Amino acid sequence: MSVPAIRVAGLTKHFGDVRALDGVDLEIGRGEFFGLLGPNGAGKTTLISALAGLVRPDRGTLEVMGHDVRTDYRASRRLLGVVPQELVFDPFFSVRETLELQAGYFGIGRSKRRDAWIDEILDSLDLAAKANANMRALSGGMKRRVLVAQALVHKPPVIVLDEPTAGVDVELRQGLWRFIRRLNDDGHTIVLTTHYLEEAENHCNRIAMMKAGSIIALDTTANLLQRFAGDLRLEDVFVRVMNS
Repeated sequence: MSVPAIRVAGLTKHFGDVRALDGVDLEIGRGEFFGLLGPNGAGKTTLISALAGLVRPDRGTLEVMGHDVRTDYRASRRLLGVVPQELVFDPFFSVRETLELQAGYFGIGRSKRRDAWIDEILDSLDLAAKANANMRALSGGMKRRVLVAQALVHKPPVIVLDEPTAGVDVELRQGLWRFIRRLNDDGHTIVLTTHYLEEAENHCNRIAMMKAGSIIALDTTANLLQRFAGDLRLEDVFVRVMNS
């Protein structure tokens, strides 16, 4: 039996009196394009932060490609690329320098192969013209694309995108999705959180919907759309599930 890309079992997390995660169980198979949806405060970002080792859960198990996030952190983190929702960047470096430093964090030294992959990422995300620009000089949409590039620079098999297209214009958004689809076609597991529900409907094969720290719906996108009578979009289904 194949080890899943992500396994979450009995995951619980409190912040004071706030129950951010309430016994979450979830498995995401290798090569899936998976959607994690929910309103603000549903627990999506807490789950992603726990997966990346940035938040320590109270109870439960988290694994990336079979490696426990707590006891085998180095291996699990190397297998994971996370695009955070917040625009976090070092203002003192150019775009290319930022990616080279990120590669160095994962022990990837300068080589023709590394430089070629960085060039490919820059081209695919329409960042090549800004490669030598300082991060401070970029627009919000450009900075978000650099975050995507940083998450991909060590070629992780599991990629988590937390609101990757927020503040990105339509044309650049389409280019980003072409690149992400290509990575998924090449076997990378993609986990997407987004408030643009049409993106989840267009790209995700399976979807989990979260509310108040729990998963309240989990199925293929097609089954979720068929569950309700009428010609509904995922946005309509989402509203009904959240209000049920």
